[in-house]
Amino acid sequence: METPKTLLEAITFFSDYENCRQFMISVRWADGVVRCPYCDATKLTYLEKARVYRCYGAHSKQKFSLKVGTIFEDSAIGLEKWLPAAWLISNCKNGISSYELARALGVTQKSAWHMLHRLREAMTDETGKVGGNGPVECDETFVGGKVKNMHKSKRPKGVSLHGGGGKAIVMGMLERGGRIKAKVISGRTKQQLNPVMSENVEAGSHIITDELTTYGFLETPYNREVINHALEYVNGHIHTNGVENFWSCLKRSLGGTYIAVEPFHLDAYVSEQVFRYNNRKDADDFTRFSACLMGIQGKRLTYKALTQRPGVV
Repeated sequence: METPKTLLEAITFFSDYENCRQFMISVRWADGVVRCPYCDATKLTYLEKARVYRCYGAHSKQKFSLKVGTIFEDSAIGLEKWLPAAWLISNCKNGISSYELARALGVTQKSAWHMLHRLREAMTDETGKVGGNGPVECDETFVGGKVKNMHKSKRPKGVSLHGGGGKAIVMGMLERGGRIKAKVISGRTKQQLNPVMSENVEAGSHIITDELTTYGFLETPYNREVINHALEYVNGHIHTNGVENFWSCLKRSLGGTYIAVEPFHLDAYVSEQVFRYNNRKDADDFTRFSACLMGIQGKRLTYKALTQRPGVV
């Protein structure tokens, strides 16, 4: 199957439902054999007019579409719109807003917002730890509006007008020349940093951090070097400029494209930026798009669940 290479080619290619069907089959089943999501049977009949498959197994739901068992399940929006949306969010360097996507696809802004969050579920990083092939730069950044610009009714109590209090904190761990892992954390104490580091960075790795003292008291052993930003930003190979570059990409998308992000949704936007950053090298637009689609199976994100997510504690 010939694959598209540009956005224009992708829109034209996926406007034909048969191309959407064949592509979804290739993504979901490596051997090209469609299987029932309920009983795994392969004896199926494709009902072309209804665009569904029929299974003859002994279960109540005998008909199913290619969306069942993926992030697209129960969506009334067709694959001819879902797949270009996945192409856009995978390849737009600074992301794409729900308003822009709504205009491009001819759906409502509310639907486009839900679509983008479903696609971010597919972009979740499930790869292993970093640190096996080079130094790991570890750093944190504050995300949120300036306290001095907030109305006094919304300003956190007891927070300095020029401090970072009241903002969300994102921690990043970048292996030089390789992948980055990042997530929202609730604080920068030992109890909060230690599980994140042990979960994402190989024990004994060479880490480079700023002067935050917490890194010196982690339970997991690391070989640590420190750059003191009060004195210098680079000292030979000791610097955190790589992860700082990722922060600039993240904040450009948050501040320039998405404008206002609720703290309980921030992890999803971080995952989106991590996905694009980790797929930036030796990958064309179709490769990034395909990598995004590889994460669609076995995941659901209903609108109710999306709007009732608890905040980070």
